[in-house]
Amino acid sequence: MMKVLFRLFYTFLLIIFFMFSAAGQQKYRLAVEYYNSGEYEKAAQIYESLYKESPNNKSYFNWYIQCLIDLKDYENAGRITQAELKKNPNDVSLYVTYGNLLERQGFNDKANAEYRKAINNLNPDPTNITNLANNFTNLAKYDLAIETYLKGEKLSNVENLYVYNLADLYRRQGDVKNMIKYYLITVEKEPSSANIQTSLQRFLSEEDYPELQKQLYQKIQEKMDIPHYGELLQWTFTQKKEYDKALRQAKALDRQFEENGNRVFNLADVAFKDKDYNTAIDAYQYIVNNHGRNTSFYLDSKRGLLNSKKAKVTENFNYSKEDLLVLKMEYVSFLNELGRNTQTAPLMQEFADFEALYVNELDTAIMILEELRNFGGLPPDAIAKAKLALGDYYLMNGDRWEASLLFSQVDKDFKEGQIGEYARERNARLSYYAGDFEWSQEQFKILKGATSKLISNDAIDMSVFILDNLGMDTTEVTLQMFAQAELLTFQNKYIEAIQKLDSIKILFPEHSLDDDVLYTKAQIYKKQRRTAEMIEMYQTIIEKYPDEIRADNAIFELAELYETKLNEPEKAKVLYEKLFVDYSSSTFAVEARKRFRILRGDEL
Repeated sequence: MMKVLFRLFYTFLLIIFFMFSAAGQQKYRLAVEYYNSGEYEKAAQIYESLYKESPNNKSYFNWYIQCLIDLKDYENAGRITQAELKKNPNDVSLYVTYGNLLERQGFNDKANAEYRKAINNLNPDPTNITNLANNFTNLAKYDLAIETYLKGEKLSNVENLYVYNLADLYRRQGDVKNMIKYYLITVEKEPSSANIQTSLQRFLSEEDYPELQKQLYQKIQEKMDIPHYGELLQWTFTQKKEYDKALRQAKALDRQFEENGNRVFNLADVAFKDKDYNTAIDAYQYIVNNHGRNTSFYLDSKRGLLNSKKAKVTENFNYSKEDLLVLKMEYVSFLNELGRNTQTAPLMQEFADFEALYVNELDTAIMILEELRNFGGLPPDAIAKAKLALGDYYLMNGDRWEASLLFSQVDKDFKEGQIGEYARERNARLSYYAGDFEWSQEQFKILKGATSKLISNDAIDMSVFILDNLGMDTTEVTLQMFAQAELLTFQNKYIEAIQKLDSIKILFPEHSLDDDVLYTKAQIYKKQRRTAEMIEMYQTIIEKYPDEIRADNAIFELAELYETKLNEPEKAKVLYEKLFVDYSSSTFAVEARKRFRILRGDEL
């Protein structure tokens, strides 16, 4: 019987507790609503009631005092705070609350005395230390918050206990030197430097990096066994795109900690993508020379080395046949060293591209790719890519049917995905070259929905181009001549292509294809590295045919030429601005705006 009565009594108590708890929560929500709507007097009445019901609830006390402050009722706020302080003399944050009340009334000396009491009466309890520092921080009294944490460390007898908090406070103060100092101390507490990189990248301006690098050099000397400082120094150089300096640091770390070349390889890739080919070459060469075949990065480093050298040579308008020959011998040497097999297949493909597109040795390129596609064990997509390139080179060599066969095979094997789309795009273009415009236009129309943005944009351009020009003429002669000129251009038969294009201008003056003729000639001059003639073609399109379909292409490509090849950023900037202002619907508009902002010095 007693057990039953006890259970009933216990259940009754729980019900009463939850009823009061629910009522308290409802009152609290109402107080919050009043406060947020600026009705501080109503909010104060509810918070006062809640505080009296739960005198140990610090949140109710704080909100009650805040309401009185907003009502400028400093007398009552001070009286209640002093009463609370008598009850809880160890709660040093109450001194800050009282000091703030005095300061609001203009009693600055008395306020400062209360703040000093708070720090002087601080004890080693981490909660008290953090609460007091947070109270000072909320009042933007960062010096006092810093003093609190530093004293807290002494009381706790734990060095660098509040290092993160101190770094943040120095940041708020604008004290860059100390902010960096404490952020760097956190490196010793963190197994990774990723978090510190995020903080530094967020809070440092470009002019702060020399101070960061200075402190990092000092840390590296003091803590030689901690790699993270060296990593951070490398990161700072990478942020500023000083890849050569970053590489020196990466090499030092690689040697000091007897690594496998991983960090050097990653930096080489970054430098290559940012077109710093000299640093990329240096980095890849370091791995090849210092790690050799003992590292898993050897093959990729050799390949990266060749790609970097190729890019350095071919992206320079002034390369010679001798430059190409030296590079060709390096490809041959590497393949002789490691053999022609599935492992070196990607390099063989790149070598074939080099032979076809730069050395103009189509037969050699075809021979390499024929060998490659017959390797056993190659992934289907690798074989397909080899077939696509092989089809291109057969077409360049005049064998249209073999090209079509290869493209069709890839189309059949890859009905879904981008590889199949590339094959269908090539077959559509083959039909265009052959003068089968209606079938070609239908295929390009289908390819508008391609998953590859590049193919989709190209398909849209070709579909509209064919449709427009078929409708302009009662015959297809002009379009046939133009398609033949484009095929000759693709086959690197530049003299014949220009002759064909000039014939169109003579036979069909002021034709709708005029801008396309000029644009195609610009592409030929680009391949021939005839810069002056290329610029002339682009400028003629921009000036005489501003409303034609090739106008935005001409503006973008001329701007890119000034920016990346001729080192004339001001001319590039003018053209990029013209593109995104006057041709805002162009597919180049977004990229043009981005490049304009970079050239103007904006932070992206």
